[in-house]
Amino acid sequence: MTTSRRLADRKTAKFQKNITKRGGVPETTVKKGNDYPVGPIVLGFFVFVVIGSSLFQIIRTATSGGLA
Repeated sequence: MTTSRRLADRKTAKFQKNITKRGGVPETTVKKGNDYPVGPIVLGFFVFVVIGSSLFQIIRTATSGGLA
């Protein structure tokens, strides 16, 4: 057998071995989907700031008389 044929057979065997391992991902690496990227305190603070600033803007617009 020539050197290139041996190398080709070795590469083929290596890739065939990897094909049989497909889908064997452990359960720990798969995301569960229950975790939120932001905590409830940070989310509450963000909602407080957004709603508070919009209310402040509405009150300021109402007291100034409109479009000023």
